Amino acid sequence: MAEPLLCLQHVCKRCGGLLAVDHVSLAVEVGRITALIGPNGAGKTTLFSIISGFLAPSEGRIFHRGTDITGMPPHLLARRGIARTFQIMQPFAGLTVHENIAIGAHLSRRSRAEALDAAADVASKVGLGQVLERPAASLTVAARKRLELARAVATNPELLLLDEVLAGLNPGEVAAMMPIIRHLAGRGITIVMIEHVMQAVISLAEHVFVLAEGRIITQGAPQEVVGNARVVEAYLGHGAAARLAAAGGTHV
Repeated sequence: MAEPLLCLQHVCKRCGGLLAVDHVSLAVEVGRITALIGPNGAGKTTLFSIISGFLAPSEGRIFHRGTDITGMPPHLLARRGIARTFQIMQPFAGLTVHENIAIGAHLSRRSRAEALDAAADVASKVGLGQVLERPAASLTVAARKRLELARAVATNPELLLLDEVLAGLNPGEVAAMMPIIRHLAGRGITIVMIEHVMQAVISLAEHVFVLAEGRIITQGAPQEVVGNARVVEAYLGHGAAARLAAAGGTHV
């Protein structure tokens, strides 16, 4: 069996008296789109912040291609090929779209010209090619989501952590973004995505982990997971699975 690209072993994060991440162990296979789902407050973004080096775990180990990267800072993880997006988009408002993406490209390109060329190529792949010279501050929410994605992709990652890149988008915007994510995976980028849009999870993900109250409660193929009674209860509360089953459906 091939070694996983990313492996977490009993990772915990304590915040005061709260165990925000509770002994999470999981493995991410090379080339897959993997989803991490769960109700609000489950610890998903905290887990992403630990993986990407913005938070240190209280316990546990993290491995990338078999190398222990626990506690490694974000800039060194970026050089290893691990990039992430953020729920709260904070582009450099005074710079153009082109310049914003080039900041990510500078990680592996020394000259400004090379970074700008790489940024233009990434912009075309995420649907921002026509707005390169516009100020980032002028973009719509949907375009800012694409810019957040583009800045991460411009670092040339092999592992991309997407934190709710579809949140706040209308159905048409979600439908337009999904082929972009598929295209990135098709280029060989392994993707782990936190997402609440179940249509996207079912359509995109090959494997799903479900986090609730800081713990992985189940994992598996998307269609199996969203119909799991424990998942329904985690999202909708005690007794919800039985009520939904009586009404003729068990999906979240």
